[in-house]
Amino acid sequence: MAVVDREGLISAANDSLGALLGAAPDAFAGRIAADLVDLSSDARTWHAYREVLRGRQARLRCTRRIKHPDGHSLWVQVTVSPLPGEEAVLLSVADISSRRELQARLRHLQMHDPVTRLPNRTLFFERLTAALEAAAYEESGTGRIGLCYLDLDGFKAVNDTLGHRVGDRLLAAVAERLTRCADQAGYARTATPLVARLGGDEFALLVDDSTGTDQLAELAEAVLDALQAPFDLAGQRMSLSASIGVVERRAAGTSATGLMQAADTTLYWAKADGKARWTLFDPERNAHRMTRQALASTLRPAVDRGEFALEYQPLVSMEDGGVRGVEALVRWNHPQFGVLTPNRFIGLAEEDGSIVQLGRWVLVTACRQARRWQLDHPDLPPIFVSVNVAVRQVWDSDLVADVAQTLAETGLAPQLLQLELTESAVMGSAGRPLQALQALSDMGVGIAIDDFGTGYSNLAYLSRLPVSVLKLDGSFVRGFQYESRDAAEADAPSNPADAVIVEALIQLAHRLGLSVTAECVETSAQATRLRGIGCDTGQGWLYSRPVAPDRISELIGRPGVQAPAGNP
Repeated sequence: MAVVDREGLISAANDSLGALLGAAPDAFAGRIAADLVDLSSDARTWHAYREVLRGRQARLRCTRRIKHPDGHSLWVQVTVSPLPGEEAVLLSVADISSRRELQARLRHLQMHDPVTRLPNRTLFFERLTAALEAAAYEESGTGRIGLCYLDLDGFKAVNDTLGHRVGDRLLAAVAERLTRCADQAGYARTATPLVARLGGDEFALLVDDSTGTDQLAELAEAVLDALQAPFDLAGQRMSLSASIGVVERRAAGTSATGLMQAADTTLYWAKADGKARWTLFDPERNAHRMTRQALASTLRPAVDRGEFALEYQPLVSMEDGGVRGVEALVRWNHPQFGVLTPNRFIGLAEEDGSIVQLGRWVLVTACRQARRWQLDHPDLPPIFVSVNVAVRQVWDSDLVADVAQTLAETGLAPQLLQLELTESAVMGSAGRPLQALQALSDMGVGIAIDDFGTGYSNLAYLSRLPVSVLKLDGSFVRGFQYESRDAAEADAPSNPADAVIVEALIQLAHRLGLSVTAECVETSAQATRLRGIGCDTGQGWLYSRPVAPDRISELIGRPGVQAPAGNP
């Protein structure tokens, strides 16, 4: 301790202060106390100290690092407080070097991974947040930031087969190689990338003041090359690869959360694209993903909100042009994205299971509409309705019970309902799906294979499955691209192979007792050729686009349907 007068000069000091600062107590008399413990190094502390000397502030406490005469540094806690009844203050100096050293060791343990000795997730985000603060990039540097976010491919198998001890050794070896890559990348540059283990087998390399995507690409390539060499761990030789998501952007306007979300998304792309590669963040691809996610999150409640509607496309007899049936096609009237066709959301519905709820709604709505047409046109032969069914509907619901209940509630005859399944779903049917299809067929419901010719095309299945209709994929019909035989000046269509395949499939189907529907019929020449080779029904813009139910009512009973292509 030392007594300091109101002018800031030391009047007296005790032996402990002398021992702490390496001088005799008498040597401090008359010296400026602020210089002794560095109180004037920052304006805030200096002002508070002056206020205590003048009696305007009760006490000052601060931590200072001072230099001992022998050269080593000390961390001290300085307290300045008034002496009662005296025109002086008491200066107390306590050595807290051991405490600071312990705190530093504890912080290091808290901020570093024990397996790899790399900075951990906490320290990484601390550094990332600091790098994104305006003061860090506005005064100097490039004002940009880059991140390589990597995940080891197949690391779980190492832990499962060789044990966690070998897995930890592998992680430590990976950390060494990543550190070398960072050191080499930082050579001749202002800063070395920070390498951190974020958890599990995930690592990150943070680049402050990045110079652009080329720098991050070089770093990612260097990491892939470094990890490609086999690892030798206590006699165990193993190979390893990694997938890396690369993000590089301006620091201004970027948050730590946003940067990590972009990196995580890009890492997922690298995994999905085949692993053992790096992928650069693509805003357009991310926008598509965000749209997909937005659709997925609102898909289930959209059915309850009544956002879906059905349109119907006629299935027309190739012989007389009369409407024999319609295919029900679902549309989503999305409040944000407008009218969406099935290719935008059916895949999502199959992934999250909402296809069962949506498919049941489509089935009920289509059957109810078909029954209404039948009642509105009692003097005409009723038309059937064809409904698409996803294979997951067969697995995740009792499709047979749903169909039976729907037919009973709507009063529609089973013969007026046709269910369409894709070729890939039907051709591999066994067990429960096959039993369901057989039960539906026994009930009288028609079963159609959609897009036939694009999947397995296993013709042996046709004699075993309860199928009644083949729908030829439109890619075959598009081979008939000519206006007329005179214009073509040839009897063969532009793609002879398509004509041969289609004719053979039609003949085979007829021998098996199946009818054939051609999809994507767009010209009268195509219709003429299909009729000539025996196709039963056609569907496409030559007859009508998908339209509302009232438009179908107008087409029912006409002797022939043929609208100009593009005209609903």
